[in-house]
Amino acid sequence: MNPTLRALTAAVLVVALYGAAVAKLPAPPPLTEEQKAAAEAKKAKDAAAAEATKQQQARAEDRVAAKYIAEQKAKGVAVTPQMGPTAAAGGGPPPGATAVKIGPPPGAAPAAGTSSGTTSPAATSTGSTATGTTSTGNTPPGTTR
Repeated sequence: MNPTLRALTAAVLVVALYGAAVAKLPAPPPLTEEQKAAAEAKKAKDAAAAEATKQQQARAEDRVAAKYIAEQKAKGVAVTPQMGPTAAAGGGPPPGATAVKIGPPPGAAPAAGTSSGTTSPAATSTGSTATGTTSTGNTPPGTTR
């Protein structure tokens, strides 16, 4: 018998037997009230641990940034942080962040200097500035092949 045919037959047999074995497994029993309560407690504990880890990470980042700024200040280089302290941010947007307007609301008149039937050359370009690729290839701008 051909080795390829033998391997194919074995693979089909394994898949068929696995399907039969999985099909015969019973559905898991429904959770009891104690199991549900234990699952909720575990979920709350995991959420608290994740929040504590997040706060520790934020404090560590603040310490590193403060050390870097102090070192640069000692060298005479003025460093301005791009974001405020993470502990004061409280999970909201960083200070000075502005909302990005995607386009006019539905039914609004087009802005002055634009027409509703044409598109700008930037809109029809095949290049993508979000990924750093250009229409001439997949090389990011500023690099050479």
